Amino acid sequence: MANVIDPVCFHADTTPDNIALRGADSTLTYRQLQIASTTYAGALREWDISPGDRVLLAAPSVPEFVVAYLAIQAAGAVVVPVNTMSTRPETEYVLSDAGVSLAILWNELGPAMSQAAAALDVPVWTLSPEIIVSDGLPKSIVDRDGEDTAAILYTSGTTGRPKGAELTVGNLLSGGQIGAECSRGSSEDRTGTGLPLFHVFGQASVMMATFTGGGSLSLLARFDPSAMLAMLRRDRLTIMAGVPTMWNAMLHAAGDADPEDFAQLRIAISGGASLPGEVARVFETRFGCTILEGYGLTETTAFGTFNDIDRGGKIGYTGRAVPRMEVEVRDHDGNQCTPGTVGEVFVKGPTVMKGYWRRPVDTAGVLSPDGWFRTGDLGCVDSDGDLRIVDRVKDLIIRGGYNVYPSEIEEVLYTHPDVVEAAVVGVPDDHYGEEVAAVVALLPGSELDGAELTRWTRERLSAYKIPRIISIVDALTKGSTGKILKRSIDKAALRTDPLTVEVPRKVTP
Repeated sequence: MANVIDPVCFHADTTPDNIALRGADSTLTYRQLQIASTTYAGALREWDISPGDRVLLAAPSVPEFVVAYLAIQAAGAVVVPVNTMSTRPETEYVLSDAGVSLAILWNELGPAMSQAAAALDVPVWTLSPEIIVSDGLPKSIVDRDGEDTAAILYTSGTTGRPKGAELTVGNLLSGGQIGAECSRGSSEDRTGTGLPLFHVFGQASVMMATFTGGGSLSLLARFDPSAMLAMLRRDRLTIMAGVPTMWNAMLHAAGDADPEDFAQLRIAISGGASLPGEVARVFETRFGCTILEGYGLTETTAFGTFNDIDRGGKIGYTGRAVPRMEVEVRDHDGNQCTPGTVGEVFVKGPTVMKGYWRRPVDTAGVLSPDGWFRTGDLGCVDSDGDLRIVDRVKDLIIRGGYNVYPSEIEEVLYTHPDVVEAAVVGVPDDHYGEEVAAVVALLPGSELDGAELTRWTRERLSAYKIPRIISIVDALTKGSTGKILKRSIDKAALRTDPLTVEVPRKVTP
């Protein structure tokens, strides 16, 4: 029997006074984190949250998120973490699909989520610093089977409505073990991140790996390059984790800093999107550390491959299969590809999800009876066995580390009465890796413009999903069946065509 909170409890017993969490204004030792989390778990149980009940959690990367997350686990319930930028329709969908019994919402969030909960009669608890009770004795935790669902993380893949990937107790514990092994994490390490913990990267690769190794985790509620640099110096971080846009932003904010300023930093862990080679080279020189890229998905609890810490990072590659995992590149017939040949990436191992929540057909489409997960990504391995991700099988856009699903945005565009045709694609972007672009055809005589269409999507989508580039055309190219041919869209022209409207944006992910 096991529980996701087990690593915290282990270190609370063996090194109770070691720092586990650092926030902007607070710290928690392992014993204090254990007490706070199990006390909150007791309150959940008293409120009749039972093992297996789903609890939605929406909060930025603050210590309170960690306490609530671990409390839900300690109570034997299932955590459903969601993006804090989720709109009311997006939240209503998750609340309904997951059958949520309780929503725990950060006290500084806007009204969209609480309105969604109210519309579905889902009770709401407010999450604030006052929930942290760090004195007294730890309460009991629920013993669970390794195959019990511990978390449901919603991801669309590339088509359809979002699907809930069921991550088990065993998935999350294995992710922590693999992450600690890959980074050689120990109680001496001080890890820091500005990643959102509601994302699998932050949960598994960072939070679970840190607690498994027994080190401390410093959290930045909202990424800002100057604040991240300040945290790096203040907490003398030895490990940082982020996405490529973060590294690039930190380079521009570092000024005249040199490696001596960050002498204690061992490694920077990069994921979420492809890492540009030039960014990696300059970052390693400026910060005097090794930057290591990895590859994984929500459905594999963030793990698949990782660059070896002894060999250092190989530019353009995400490394070999991590310990206890298998990765293969296969052709259309299911045969393993030879080095250098592009095929679809398959992953197998203890971090592969249980399946999609209440979607057996979708699960069967990606997960074989023998445990291999079909990622939908195209890649190839070199003669060393290192994986390079070449492209995405469908049209998934990765903007600043966030997955953006064109079909979801197209669905919103089509709800506008003047939109006749719509296609959403990703275009290369120096800052975000990819930017969201929409090409639309309107009703004859319509006076709809890009700015108005942006306002329409802003009311219905999270900020990172909003098309920043909008091109209005007479008609989109279609195939013989009437299907819009996205491959006919000239992505380069979307940056230069005078009909294109670029919407102002902030420079944060």
